[in-house]
Amino acid sequence: MVIMALDHVRDYFHYGSFTINDPTNLQTTTPILFFTRWITHFCAPTFVFLAGISAYMMRQRKTKQELSGFLIKRGLWLILVELLIVTFAWTFDPLYHIFILQVIWAIGISMVILGLLLWLPVNVILVLGLLIICSHNVLDHWELARNGKVNILWEFAHHGHFTMIPFLPDHVIILVYPFLPWTGIMMAGYGMGRIFTGKFPSKNRKSTLFSIGLISFLIFIFLRALNIYGDPSKWYQTGDQLFTLLSFLNLTKYPPSADYIFLTLGIAVIVLGLLDDITKNSFSFLRVFGRVPFFFYVLHLYFIHAVNVILFFAQGFTTKDIAPQTSPFLFHPDAIGLNLICVYLVWICVIIILFPICRKYDRYKSTHHQWWLSYL
Repeated sequence: MVIMALDHVRDYFHYGSFTINDPTNLQTTTPILFFTRWITHFCAPTFVFLAGISAYMMRQRKTKQELSGFLIKRGLWLILVELLIVTFAWTFDPLYHIFILQVIWAIGISMVILGLLLWLPVNVILVLGLLIICSHNVLDHWELARNGKVNILWEFAHHGHFTMIPFLPDHVIILVYPFLPWTGIMMAGYGMGRIFTGKFPSKNRKSTLFSIGLISFLIFIFLRALNIYGDPSKWYQTGDQLFTLLSFLNLTKYPPSADYIFLTLGIAVIVLGLLDDITKNSFSFLRVFGRVPFFFYVLHLYFIHAVNVILFFAQGFTTKDIAPQTSPFLFHPDAIGLNLICVYLVWICVIIILFPICRKYDRYKSTHHQWWLSYL
């Protein structure tokens, strides 16, 4: 959650974040800027994977019918939150000229699909998830053959990449996260959830996670080195060893390629193995954010955008500059922004300021058991 906030602070506060300072453009980026963006690639797949594991853990105390109903209802709720609450946090547009479908939508629709598939054996769900992860890039070739002209369902499932979909006069949906590969990640997490239950021998858990993570990482190295399948963005020799490495690591997130998934989840699973023996009080500061992830996600977006409004007026912009230019966000003209060092300072301040609020909500959630808390 903390690393994710860095990327969102960069979006709002780094000068030219939507124009000249694309972190993944190797012609203009710097190594520090590249890795500021790259490190945050681990966030979304880990969130979705852990959501699948969490669903399996809930299966231990719910019937299939209860769990299916909960996942479907919570998934639909998350989609609604994405459209109304999260979209407004990003845009500050009360007329909702733009609806943005990002990670919360992807988690929501994946929960709905998992809830419908819950009646299948766990191993079948696991295999289906792995098949989606491994093979969904085959669709890239079909999309290329059609010059990107696909139907709306295909757009939502796989092809969409910041695609603008009109649906009312002066209103559009920006599709950032096509759901198919994210659903595969959640299904894989659900299928692997048994590793984290009491029935799985704890002495074997760490070695199992290390093995799975290492295999995933090696698959990434193999596929990426071949440069034939696994990511539509090919790496290339740049004449500079460091930037050749950046090219190798410059993976496609929208939609997440097989290479992207194998790298990020491989390392994430290895880290889970490393953290398997930690004590209850370890990482107590970070644990607070991890215990209230959805609350923190919504809160930090509103807070960051509100501070961005302060920066907007502090840098001399006026009401005539509120309407968006390159970015879809109000109060974010192209000329606004700070250098990268200041971005990191703002990020640290955001985390420090939001910590006591998240801790207070965590304590409330721990001592209260209203049904609606399970949706937050």
